[in-house]
Amino acid sequence: MPAPRPAAPAPGPGHAQRGSRVPRRGLLALIAAGAVLAAVLSVLVATRSGAGDSTAGRCPVQALTCSPGQTDPADSASPKGRSAAGAGEGARTAGIERTSPAGHAAPGADPAPGGTASPGGRCATYSACGYPDAHTTGPRLSLTPHRTGAMTVRTDGTVISRWDITGSLDIYANDVTVIDSRITSDNWWGINLRSGYKGLRILHTAITAVPGKGPDNGGVDYAVSNMGTSSIEIGWCDVSVFGDALSMGQGDLHDNYVHDVTPFRNLGGEWQHTNAVISNGGGAGGLTIRHNTLLNPTPVDKGASGSVGLFADTGPVVNVTVQDNWLAGGAYALYAGGTGATGIKVTGNTFSTEYHPGSGGYGPVAAWNAGGSGNVWSDNHMSDGRPVTPGATS
Repeated sequence: MPAPRPAAPAPGPGHAQRGSRVPRRGLLALIAAGAVLAAVLSVLVATRSGAGDSTAGRCPVQALTCSPGQTDPADSASPKGRSAAGAGEGARTAGIERTSPAGHAAPGADPAPGGTASPGGRCATYSACGYPDAHTTGPRLSLTPHRTGAMTVRTDGTVISRWDITGSLDIYANDVTVIDSRITSDNWWGINLRSGYKGLRILHTAITAVPGKGPDNGGVDYAVSNMGTSSIEIGWCDVSVFGDALSMGQGDLHDNYVHDVTPFRNLGGEWQHTNAVISNGGGAGGLTIRHNTLLNPTPVDKGASGSVGLFADTGPVVNVTVQDNWLAGGAYALYAGGTGATGIKVTGNTFSTEYHPGSGGYGPVAAWNAGGSGNVWSDNHMSDGRPVTPGATS
């Protein structure tokens, strides 16, 4: 859980609102509105129940995933409570296309790697292995620009859909959904959930920053920050630039593409540590990191920590599942919680050699507590198939 940051400005006209008033326009208008409402309700029922005709061609825009045989979502009337960000034509925007950064040479000094590997054979790239990339993450639909600045959301149930945001979201509300959107931030965060609130979902969204801009030269920044103790969901998102991209003690992080993490010096001239996913411990636990591509190309001498960093900075790390991810880069690709970590399950992950021969600059894994209650390590491999075996707790 990241340290608290200064509160955002008071709500202004740019803040997200739920719904709008519809003027009376006579009987014909009411009949037409009723027909639209009926159509919307039928779409919502199909979406919530998981029903739908897979032969219909396109699934509705409200659908989070499409049924077999359906193509990308098609536009339909926006239900009450959604922010309708323009009519659009339902065209897919395939995330933010970026090339993979060049690999960095392994550092000369090796402070006793926390993991070892032995020969085998497996898979070359995250895309070839079916892990998330620019084509499977980010917004699926056309977007409408919104220059929000530092925007505060205070209405429970707000849905922000199809917004191309220049700014950031500071959320003091329950059950907020951000879907099919893009955020370009120069704040401490792209999206921040304040303590005491719950139910945040961020889906099919691209979240990025402007390197070197924002507070402290962009230092100590988070694409998504969860300051509370409730779980949040982040799925099918394209995340880049932010130093500590996904920061939380509890949540469901799945099918995301985190890449191009950018090193920077703070105003004091120090390199900031970087992680694709970071947890500082001390939380209620319940963090699941499943089927993500997590890349940290930061050189070790410029602040790299991990692809996944589970650190006991504020208390023990507990109840974390790291399953079926593509991990690459950092000083170690995985910092696994250390002494006192319990309920840590690391299974079926691929440790890539794209930046370093050992996945991380110093090796694949450090701080694994083999004797911790409920800790499980199984079926983890290097990208060439060599099994990864963690060393002693460090």
